[in-house]
This record gives sequence, structure tokens and C-alpha cells, in this order.
Amino acid sequence: MTQKLTLPLAVLASSLIAAPRVALAQTPAPAPAPTTTPTFAPAPAPAPAAAPAPASEPAPAPVYTPAPAYTPAPVASSGPTHLELTTLKIMRDKGIITEAEYESALHDTSDTEGARGANETSVVVGKWSTTLYGFIESDMIADTTRSFTEVAGGTQVAVAGTSAGDNGRFTFSVRNTRLGFRLRAPETNGIRTSAQLETDFFGTQLPVAVGPYPSTQPAGLPASTGSEGTFFTSPTLRIRHANLKVETPIVDILMGQYWNLFGWQSAYQPNTVEIQGVPNEVYGRNPQLRISKTIKANPVTLEIAVAAVRPVQRDTAMPDGQAGVRLAIDSWTGVQTVGSTGTQIAPLSIAATGLLRRVEVNSFTGGDKTNELTMSGGAVDAFVPVLPGSKDSMGNSLSLNGEFASGYGIADQYSSLTGGISFPSPVTPMGAAAAASYSTDIDPGIVTYDSQGALHGIQWTSYLLGAQYYIPGCDGKLWISGNFSHMQSNNIHYYTISTTAETAQKASALTSGETWYDVNVFVDPAPAVRVGLEAANMISEYVNGKQYSNQRLQLSGFFIF
Repeated sequence: MTQKLTLPLAVLASSLIAAPRVALAQTPAPAPAPTTTPTFAPAPAPAPAAAPAPASEPAPAPVYTPAPAYTPAPVASSGPTHLELTTLKIMRDKGIITEAEYESALHDTSDTEGARGANETSVVVGKWSTTLYGFIESDMIADTTRSFTEVAGGTQVAVAGTSAGDNGRFTFSVRNTRLGFRLRAPETNGIRTSAQLETDFFGTQLPVAVGPYPSTQPAGLPASTGSEGTFFTSPTLRIRHANLKVETPIVDILMGQYWNLFGWQSAYQPNTVEIQGVPNEVYGRNPQLRISKTIKANPVTLEIAVAAVRPVQRDTAMPDGQAGVRLAIDSWTGVQTVGSTGTQIAPLSIAATGLLRRVEVNSFTGGDKTNELTMSGGAVDAFVPVLPGSKDSMGNSLSLNGEFASGYGIADQYSSLTGGISFPSPVTPMGAAAAASYSTDIDPGIVTYDSQGALHGIQWTSYLLGAQYYIPGCDGKLWISGNFSHMQSNNIHYYTISTTAETAQKASALTSGETWYDVNVFVDPAPAVRVGLEAANMISEYVNGKQYSNQRLQLSGFFIF
């Protein structure tokens, strides 16, 4: 029995010793021994060495041949499609956008973001990018009369002796909250293209009803009249800017709604807590086609622009024309806050702009005739750093800004300005069966007829002066500002109504001038947060020689993103 068992074991041992090392490394571990008891019958002839395991058998143990790292197969693509959150400054530093693209983006958002725009969030997909910007604003406003909503603008102060003139008003509002998007396509052959969409919540709404909240429907008002609560808590979104821009080595072209070129807006808006446009400030946006050219000759920058702008009257046969030139000394800079949120470093600059327009107003005598009138206006604006300021040294900076404007038929270039003027009632011919009527086809405050049926443009002259001083040692996070403005019309008092009673009534409703001034304190207590407090006074000067005033105290908070 011992010999029968020893022979097969010797043969097996010699086979294993003779096998190559590679084969041993690749041969799977032997199968477990059978559980049955072996039978010691006469052994058959010795079997040859075991062949390699067929492919269907289990894979070798990982300890011998570890699997290589997985490498995904490349995916065919026409270009980069990654999505990245970054900033304009980082994109410039990485070479994703050029210096010219960077400056263009900051320019488009300067009145909202100021210098913050360089570090605001941009979404990049491939070589395309979208910059999100804006602010959340909360306003608390106390007025001594019931003359205004959040924006005073050119609205008349209510006459004393009336309910509106003798009682105050307190307003809470978030309607000036702003949201904007700037979209940029890759620069190609020196041509840069971009688009801008900017909104707030001052959209046209249903008229506000009176009475308790929720409001009951007053007699005589249409069924669509909304409530006071709806007006402030569910405001309507509106477009501020919606435009596309193409910048080339020759000229730049802008199409869509943007700041009016008249007054070279928004570069010279005063620093105030009060919502723009403030009384007697050239302020407005319109659809337009603008062509401009910027010439840089260090340290001087010269800008020239012309624009065809939405006409003040749709029924006229041609657009308004606006043109301007601006000169900046780039080496002479100061700290400037445009409006309430646009803090930036700006150069000394001066701009001169003009406006030319024609209206075709329905004839006062009726029929299918129209009366044509061509009108014009001009404006000069300036920003002057007195005590210089820079990005690294914003404290102890003092800057002045100023604006002078004059023209005929330019009331729409200001905010809510009409002066109370309207069209006179036509005289009913003797013996006529019905009173004569007149249908206007132009907004009020631009032109009117005299008692003889001649058409006239309403003249306005305005000026605004402002100063802002940044407290030393606060790195531009604490400053004070003040503004003074005045407006006067030299002809509105001529255009009263024909009868003596109507003339007296009209004189008590027309304003020939306005004066406004304010003082502001701003502080940035935390990143992205700003708080401002304003005390202001507005005086309306009526044609009958009387003056009425409104005092305003406004506290506003801003989260700028």
C-alpha cells in the first residue's frame, strides 16, 4: 500500500518542480480536496501536467496581477463645454476675456455695482459668460405731505390747505430692488458682442384705490383698480435696460433700451439715498440706436456719440436726435458713488450733450391738420475730484459733481415733470349745438397751445451741484454727501386758459420752479451691505407766487450682489 501511494506523489512533485515560474504565477489555486475517502486501487498511468485554466474559469486572484487604473474613452466635442463660477477679474487675469472686454463689462454695470462689479459672480460656459448683478433695497420714507410716492422727481408739492398738503405720509417699499444680467460672447477678430437685461419693480400698475386695507372699491373707479397693499407688496417687474452691443476697432454700436445720451447718463448721477431721478436731475432711459467712438491717448480719453432715440411723440415722423462728447483725464481720479450703490474710482471728466426733436400735434381747431414744432436742448455735466482718491486709498477723498441743462419741450428728460401744464379747452363756437372737444396725441408737459391756437414748447432750465467726502481711516466705508438743485421755466406762466376764472385756477395749479436739497450719511457695516440716511427738503414755486414745501427723512438698506 505504501508503494502505491508514494509513486503518484513523486510524479506530481516532479511535475510542479519542472513547470516554469510564469506558469505557476498564472495558474489558479488548486480546487479543494474531495470530501470522499480516496480508494487505493491500482493507479493508472501518470497524468500530464495540468493545462492552463480555460477562459470560463474564475479570474486570477488580484494579489498576483492587480487591474490597471480605468481611463475613460475621450468624448468627441466641438469645443469646451465646462461650466464654471468665477468673476470678471479672474477671467481677465486668466486671459479668458481681454482688458477691453473687462472695462466694457464694468462700464455697463457701474451705476449699480461700481467697482464691486469686478468681483461679482459670473457663470462661464466654454468661452461664453453671464454676469449676475443687482441689489435688494428696503426703503422707509417719512414725508410731511402726501405729495409723493418713493420717487419725488418733478412731482409738485401739494398745496397747503388741502388734505394732501396738510398731512404726512409714511412709506415702506422694496420696489427699487434691482436685478440685472450681462451676457458676453467670445471676442472674435477684435469684435466684442454683449447684451444687457436689467429690471426693477417700478412697472406700471393698476391705479391705487383709497380706503381701508383690503381696499373697498370707491365709487367712480373702474373695477380693475388695485389696492394699496397690492401696489407695495406685489409690485410689477419692469425693464430698465434691454440692449445689445457690438464693439469694433472702428465704432461701437448699441441697439435697445439704455440711458439717454442727453446728460451723458449715468456717469454724473448725484450720490444720494433718495431714489433716482431726484428733483431737477436729467434722468431717463429709452429705446435707441447709438453709435460711439472711444479714443484713448494716455492720460486722456475722448468719447464721441450720436443716437437716434424713441421720439417723445409716436405720431411724429422722425426719431429724436441726441449727440455728445466727453473728455476724461485718466490720471486725475477720485472716489465717486453714482446714485446709492455705484461706488468706484472715476477720473476728472466733462461732457457736453444736445437734443433735437420735432413734434406733430393735432390741430387745436380740429380737423385732420397737425401743427409741427422743432425744439432743442443742451446739457453740460462734470465730475471733479478735489482731494484725490484711489482704489488703495479711498479715505479723505472729496469730489464734486455738477450739471446744467436748458431747452424747450424737454420735460420728459426729467423724472415725473409736467409743471401741471395741459392743453386749454377749445372755445365753443357761438350757436354750436355741442361743446368743442380736443384730443391730444402727446404726453403732457412737452407743448401746449396758447389762446390763439399757436403751439409752444415749455421751456425749462435746471442745475444740480453735489459733493461727497469719504472719512479718513475708514477705507471708503463711511462718507457724507450733499446736493442742491433748482429748476425754472421762463414761459409756463404764459399758457393759461382764456377765461379769467380759468386763468386764476390755472395759476394756482402751475409750478414755474422747484428747489431741492439734501444731506446724506452712508456706511458699509459688512461686506455687500450698505445703509444710508437722508434728510431732504423740496420746494415747489407756483405761478401765483406761492411756495409749498415737503420735508423727507429716508432710511434705506442695500444688499449689493
